[in-house]
Amino acid sequence: MATKELTKDNFNETLTENEFVLIDFWASWCGPCKQFAPVYEEASEKHDDLLFAKVDTEDQQELAASFDIQSIPTLMVVRDKTVIYAQPGALPKESLEDLIRQARELDMEEVRKEIEKQQADGEAPAE
Repeated sequence: MATKELTKDNFNETLTENEFVLIDFWASWCGPCKQFAPVYEEASEKHDDLLFAKVDTEDQQELAASFDIQSIPTLMVVRDKTVIYAQPGALPKESLEDLIRQARELDMEEVRKEIEKQQADGEAPAE
């Protein structure tokens, strides 16, 4: 499956309509981004049940800033509208495949419970 270009106009809708989205934040002038692009594209063809998307950080500066993207490429994995992974750096093929496998195996119910717990702990008044 070809990758989908994300913009601030279609970002929320795309994440709402798709359970599992990988997002590559990149720029055309970025050497590591160019190295990662074929690895990402190959994975998108292999895993046609997942949505692979790209955000051009030059064209979508507001979107990149909203996720505090400091370094590119940055890969983000979103499942059930929850960011479960976001790290800068070009991954080799084997690492990307391993990340996808781990993301598939993740128990999202447990993830949601952990997020709720962290939010509750963070909002507790300090004594």
